[in-house]
Amino acid sequence: MSAIGVATNRVEGRAKVTGAARYTGDIVAEGLVHGFIVGSTIASGRVLDIDFSRAREAGGVLRVFTHLDMPRLRSLASPPAGDTHLPMQDDRVLYEGQPVAVVVSETFEQAREAARLVEVTYDRSDFLTDFAGNLSRAEHRPLYGMPPDTQHGDPDTFMQRGDVVVGATYATADRHHVPMEPSVTMAMWHGERLILRDAVQGVMLTRNTVAQALGIEPSQVEVQCEFVGGAFGCTGFIWSHQLLAAALSREIGRPLRLTLTRAQTFTAHGYQPASVQTVRLAATQDGALLATRHDSLLAGSVAGGHVEPVGWGTRSVYACDNAAVTHRVVRLNKGNPTPMRSPIEGIGMVATEIAMDELAFELGMNPLELRLRNYTDTDLAHNRPFSLKRLRECYSEGARLFGWPQTLPPPATLQDGRELVGYGMATAIFQTFRSEASARVTALQSGRIRVETGTQEIGGGTYTVLAQVAAEVLDVPVANVDVVIGDTRLPEGPISAGSRVTLSAGSAVQAAARNLLTRFGEVGRPNGESLAAALQRLNLDELSADGRWQPEQESRFSLYSFGAVYAEVGVDKDLAIPRVRRVVGVYDAGKIINPKAARGQMTGGIIWGIGQALLEKSEMDHTLGRFLSKNLAGYLVPVNADVPDIEVQFIDGFDAEAGPLGARGIGELGGIGIGAAIANAVFHASGRRVRSLPILPEHFLGQT
Repeated sequence: MSAIGVATNRVEGRAKVTGAARYTGDIVAEGLVHGFIVGSTIASGRVLDIDFSRAREAGGVLRVFTHLDMPRLRSLASPPAGDTHLPMQDDRVLYEGQPVAVVVSETFEQAREAARLVEVTYDRSDFLTDFAGNLSRAEHRPLYGMPPDTQHGDPDTFMQRGDVVVGATYATADRHHVPMEPSVTMAMWHGERLILRDAVQGVMLTRNTVAQALGIEPSQVEVQCEFVGGAFGCTGFIWSHQLLAAALSREIGRPLRLTLTRAQTFTAHGYQPASVQTVRLAATQDGALLATRHDSLLAGSVAGGHVEPVGWGTRSVYACDNAAVTHRVVRLNKGNPTPMRSPIEGIGMVATEIAMDELAFELGMNPLELRLRNYTDTDLAHNRPFSLKRLRECYSEGARLFGWPQTLPPPATLQDGRELVGYGMATAIFQTFRSEASARVTALQSGRIRVETGTQEIGGGTYTVLAQVAAEVLDVPVANVDVVIGDTRLPEGPISAGSRVTLSAGSAVQAAARNLLTRFGEVGRPNGESLAAALQRLNLDELSADGRWQPEQESRFSLYSFGAVYAEVGVDKDLAIPRVRRVVGVYDAGKIINPKAARGQMTGGIIWGIGQALLEKSEMDHTLGRFLSKNLAGYLVPVNADVPDIEVQFIDGFDAEAGPLGARGIGELGGIGIGAAIANAVFHASGRRVRSLPILPEHFLGQT
């Protein structure tokens, strides 16, 4: 029976909607105590004194830890650590919200109240939090160990030869992940063995990193994570609260849970960094790109080394023989940024795709025609063909579904009631990340199938997809498959980041299921006999097989997923408020394992893009050096009233170069292209080119 490619309900869906699913904060342990972080109220300086006498006298308080008695931690690189400045190891303060003390009490409420009574005296020093005001301080720093600057061809020479040259500077804002579940870590020690119940994107990565920080072997650490209530990148690295929970639980000799408040999540586990990007494009009169230059300045941190590689997509997306991409970072007194849905191209393609729209209007071309004119089946930046690219079909099918006109009306000429109406489009591109993975598949005499792999479910549908893969190979109903993930005792699985889990863990599950069939053949199972019947006849309770998948080290192809996004926007003539009226997205991501889950992923990504384009911005108070609104009252995200009709389609295919499932990643892809498409539609509606996201009413009033 066919399971792959079939729209399938989530196998864990009922548990989630009925409350049966257990998240980290739901789990209790005998003797559990609670820790609460006291965060710095200054952005830079040193701790002179911590008076916790009043806190120690509060009810239920067991101990107050500071840098003076905090256990020593081993140094960590970033990544995998979120911050290279490890928590409470000295008196230095590098950003507001940095942990300076932890109160441990019998209950969460007691710990929170006692933390309020802790009084910290600081020696304040000068700080920088104003990114836009300090661009001249930008530094040359590596991108995940790779050079920040790349070039192919001779862009400077060919930039001078263009019939038409456009160039402008574009900006995106600091944005926060704000998942539904604030991070929770529970640590329990059994002798020299640590058990962490944690909401993470990588149980294996967490195990290895925490072990390194504590100076113990990874085999001494067990990480469990059954469900995560949203992550979006903020639980991909290992942050201070996780290290604090593990170290302080050992120190106090009892299980300890450390829960972040909503406000603390704004300083405790990263954010998407603001950017200022300058893009220049040179083209012939018929629209052929001659040269591309993409120079990016990114917000960074003195507490870590994250540099967002926003230009990676620009160098590969179009046929351009001459391109240069640079990245520089301004290190600020803020917590370290981190990847956030959608990273890399989710920021960089905003600039590139608005610039392409500007070039199209400068040339008098339809924006779709310009992109088709520069279509390429070769990744010129890496001099390799794309493995499977059906972006041309995405363009055409999206245009058909949207009703994209062959000739766009001039800007600011369409109107519907009090709204000026405009159309915009953009290309989406996201690199395919792959990781080695292992899995175990077991057939039981009861007829059940058990799938085990050490990855995790962060909301994307991993339980269901892995069940579908096993069901397809073993020819059993998906309902008969039980998936066990989120535990480091299982075979090694990948981190849930970069849209890699389905491809990586799914390929390992496929290999294990095929190996299981081989084992059944070896013990004499005839064709047509069910696995359960074979086990009964052989008097075996169960039979297992392991599988492993590892991508080749150097592919002959460039692996990317693609999409075409079309948006219609209305701008209120009187209030100057833009509103998205409808969106069409058509995507090429290889084989779609579960069309229902995939459509939900892309719809969610588009909604993220609406937030990027129109709402989300983490404002800073540069006098105090702190984020202003550390809550969902002041940090705006799209709600139902902001979300229009969204139509998502896929150009299904099979990318054999990506892996044996033929699938590529989609989780990040939906959030790419939509911000630029909305910005381009706003220009077409109003005639006002806005180059800074989010787009605000002030942009139409000349008060940018």
